[in-house]
Amino acid sequence: MRIAHIIIAHKNPAQLERLIRAMRHPQFDFYIHLDQKVNMASFKYLEQLEQVYFIINRTVCTWGGFSIVEATIRSIDEVQQKGIVYDFLNLISGQDYPVKPTDVIYDFFNKYQGYSFISFDNSNDTSWWNEAVGRYEAFHFTDMDFRGKYFVQRVVNSIVPKRKFPVSLDLYGGNKSGWWTVTSDCAAYVSAYFKANPKMISFLRMTWGCDEFVVASILMNSQYQDKLINENHRYIDWTENEAHPKILTTDDFPQIIESGMLFARKFDLEADANVLDLLDLHVIDAN
Repeated sequence: MRIAHIIIAHKNPAQLERLIRAMRHPQFDFYIHLDQKVNMASFKYLEQLEQVYFIINRTVCTWGGFSIVEATIRSIDEVQQKGIVYDFLNLISGQDYPVKPTDVIYDFFNKYQGYSFISFDNSNDTSWWNEAVGRYEAFHFTDMDFRGKYFVQRVVNSIVPKRKFPVSLDLYGGNKSGWWTVTSDCAAYVSAYFKANPKMISFLRMTWGCDEFVVASILMNSQYQDKLINENHRYIDWTENEAHPKILTTDDFPQIIESGMLFARKFDLEADANVLDLLDLHVIDAN
């Protein structure tokens, strides 16, 4: 059993190195997608680490934009072109960190081969969707780069009718849905679905935060539905009710451990490195 970890990163090479070293395992490979806006020079040394590869076809990433999904699809494609047989593709960011020993993580996914893990709510179920429908019903110019784009966005949305999703999908998503671990077959299916639906790509380029619903929606409307487990096994704290999840610190360490999750996010080495030290010690003790 082998896992490809796709890491979406845009800053702090030292923290990225620490993440990779914390997750080293003979059956784990790491594929780094570095935001194309970022100079590769300070990250290039990471290629010297074993089982580390950089995604070549990089994307200029904008928070909340379709570009995040585009970077993910490009990464999936390059992983599959590598010619290595993977059982799972695990999508994380450069600000994630393992909570369990790598042997425990390996054993968990080895036990559940053939299943995929992604957290979601049905579009009819929760208050999250009351806000989320505006992500695709309105036009969003997030990935565009011109002066006054948000003024133009407001004007456009005050005139044109609400948009309808361009393909027939029951929608699933949530604020934890953007990070997942899926089988290689599921990842290939998602990539192929995008290529077969160019109208959906054009539509999603004008959405906001579609990474939090599009992959779950594609898979929950597929033949893989019965093999999807509604839990991504990541500890993420949204209690501050901000657009971003809370930056985890030493104060959060007990809750992280008690969660029983495999991974946690998000961390910032410059804000609090001690919490990562505590996690390292916890993993050593667990071994």
